[in-house]
Amino acid sequence: MRVIAGTARGRRLKSPSARPRERGHNAIRPSSDLMRGAIFSALQSLGVRLTRVLDLYAGSGALGIEALSRGAESCGFVERDRAACAVIRENLRLTGFEDRAQVHCLAVEQATARLDGIFSLVLADPPYADNNATSVLAAVSASTLVEPGNTIIVLEHSARAEPAAALGPFALVNSRRHGDSAASIYR
Repeated sequence: MRVIAGTARGRRLKSPSARPRERGHNAIRPSSDLMRGAIFSALQSLGVRLTRVLDLYAGSGALGIEALSRGAESCGFVERDRAACAVIRENLRLTGFEDRAQVHCLAVEQATARLDGIFSLVLADPPYADNNATSVLAAVSASTLVEPGNTIIVLEHSARAEPAAALGPFALVNSRRHGDSAASIYR
């Protein structure tokens, strides 16, 4: 796995071990290079500003690090697995982005209560078997972390699952499929 574009292009990223997550959810599954490329290509075509980014279910941190490499001012990473948080910190060190990032080792469900400020882009790559992810993102979409009209939400999910038409006040504006993965973009 590597950073595919921007100032850290070509840098290899470490991946957390493939041990199962707590409560029976799938193992951490980093976004593929192809999917990350598709997501950021779609965001660029929509004219999305990469200012303050939030990477939920961060895993290796690849999505947020890609945003930082492409010019995001800052990125908050939310991941509940402590070993994965250590990998995110190592990947930030390898890419030189430690000063523009914050790693929050907590469950995504706690993010709305523990984080503050408005994010311009929210990236979410939950385990595909996590049936709670859509409701968690609906809660994020209704929180003070986002601002309808100024925030974009990206949800990576199984290509077999139909994306929700909306997440709270955010409507589905684009969906891309690549193999077993899909990315849905809400504005």
